[in-house]
Amino acid sequence: MKYGFGVDVGGTTVKLGLLSEAGELLEKWELPTRTENGGENILPDIARSVQDCMARRGLSRDDCLGLGIGVPGPVDASGMVNRCVNLNWGVFNLHDALGILTGLRVRAGNDANCAALGEFWKGGGSGCRSAIFVTLGTGIGGGVIVDGRLLTGAHGVGGELGHIEISAPDKAPCTCGKRGCVDAYCSAKVLSALTGGNLALFFDGLRAGDRTLQAAWDEYLAHLAIAVNNLRMIFDCDVIVGGYVGGFLSEFGAPLRELLARHNTFEPDSSYLKFSRYQLESSALGAALVHIESFIQSL
Repeated sequence: MKYGFGVDVGGTTVKLGLLSEAGELLEKWELPTRTENGGENILPDIARSVQDCMARRGLSRDDCLGLGIGVPGPVDASGMVNRCVNLNWGVFNLHDALGILTGLRVRAGNDANCAALGEFWKGGGSGCRSAIFVTLGTGIGGGVIVDGRLLTGAHGVGGELGHIEISAPDKAPCTCGKRGCVDAYCSAKVLSALTGGNLALFFDGLRAGDRTLQAAWDEYLAHLAIAVNNLRMIFDCDVIVGGYVGGFLSEFGAPLRELLARHNTFEPDSSYLKFSRYQLESSALGAALVHIESFIQSL
């Protein structure tokens, strides 16, 4: 039996998973994301946690296919990270840095791209060959699947949906330095900031009928609807929404569907909008699958 590790580095939480060679998620756990001091603690924390899991299960390096890691920012094929602003990271080679710490073969990718791969594992996802995957987390990410293949672009930044600019009167500032980005209006932080940084409390407040939080949610959905409708108009395929906020849309997303139906020039409904199968774990799953699929193809 061979194993693969998947890691999803979010702005507040690192999610880790151990998968079998068949792609079965055997174990998952979390760590806090320590972004102070340029995020210098993040990779050592991940390495220690992975090594602890290996020791607990009696796994050697030879038992492990490798470690896949998804991060909230651009990563090219060689593993070069280019400004993950939510992690305080600059430019460095993630394959080399984490490989040295863990002793494992490392493959890195944008977290939303990894999530899209996880969503489409073994023909899953929306049942279509093409779709857009949007992650609503500490930052907004995207993964574009065209005819069953991930579209990464010429420089590895294809699908950076969070930094598409939308028309809004206030042009809110974004962490990237621009103004008016989707990220500035639709990240989970926009909502959690109203409840002390706890997103679950925000939705608890909605359930309790808090009018202030309801107004904030209505405004959030209005901006999200513009972004999702634009993606539908450009790509004419399903849009799958996941991430922290996406995990609550099955309960609170009906107004989003109504807004999308109104925005759409050519269709009477919003049936193209789907919710993630895996919600919070899809990025870690997809990151690990990079190694697992390579292993399967080598058999």
